Amino acid sequence: MKRLIAILPGLLLCLAIALPAWLAGQAVPVIGGSVLAIVAGLVVGGLCPRLTKHAAVTGGLKFTSKKVLQASVVLLGFEMNLQRVARVGGQSLWVMLATLAAALLCAYCVGRLLALSGNTTTLIGVGTAICGGSAIAATAPVIGADDQEVAHAISTIFLFNIAAVLLFPLLGQLLHMSDTGFGLWAGTAVNDTSSVVATGAAWSSRVGNNTALQFATIVKLTRTLMIVPITLALAARTAKRSTSSGVQLRRVFPWFVVLFLAAALLNTVVACPAALAVVGKFLIVCAMAAIGLSTQLKTLVAQGVKPILLGLCCWVAVAAVSLVVQKALGVL
Repeated sequence: MKRLIAILPGLLLCLAIALPAWLAGQAVPVIGGSVLAIVAGLVVGGLCPRLTKHAAVTGGLKFTSKKVLQASVVLLGFEMNLQRVARVGGQSLWVMLATLAAALLCAYCVGRLLALSGNTTTLIGVGTAICGGSAIAATAPVIGADDQEVAHAISTIFLFNIAAVLLFPLLGQLLHMSDTGFGLWAGTAVNDTSSVVATGAAWSSRVGNNTALQFATIVKLTRTLMIVPITLALAARTAKRSTSSGVQLRRVFPWFVVLFLAAALLNTVVACPAALAVVGKFLIVCAMAAIGLSTQLKTLVAQGVKPILLGLCCWVAVAAVSLVVQKALGVL
């Protein structure tokens, strides 16, 4: 009860911001509730700095940005069907692996060139490679990223989600892509699920069928499963780097990702209510509100355009590699 009382004020503040942000995100899926929640949190924190730094609130903000964020990832597992993943994976596996490698390699090289922090580089690379906000949510607690680094990554991913929705359908037509080819391109090269759906829908409305939309959505959900090996690898790397300070793998091991996989297995065997995954997505918005409230705007803008340049390079690399591999496989 004492623990609940300690976190309740901060948790309620996050909910007060997350609910309207979630509803607005449903109305404008290209932007999404996560980005709106971060922006609203930054505004509230800037206007009421004493509120967000009050001892009665900070405990709830920390709990929401860490524990609630991990719980949201677990609930996202309930929208995964591993049988469907296996079917789609056979068609898109090589494209997904190639784009994953391209994003991570580009993030590492360009991040070092721009002298960005390792955590910011990792979050933008993983967010571009896998599934935007969900991948960032899963990765941040594993590598010990702070709120400013998470906010940088989410904001960067958001910019290129919008760019993809606007540019991909036009580029797809100029390249004379097939419906399946465009669906695979959108599913592997667009970051966030809502933006993948918006991009696929834009193409489908042009051609008069839902083939691209349906295939893009399934590929995107399949791509989400890459969260598991990536977070496990990052946990092992974090433990190895921290050996000198006595940090062991079991302390940084992402147990919530194991629960994510268990949820996916359960949903494959017995169809679980879709509302569970919806709750998970809402909890991500709550966590983003907490991150916005805890972030200092001055610190956020201190790195200038460097995270955006990194995001642009990763985004272009992933989009180009997806097209090249599809061309080699004869999918286009």
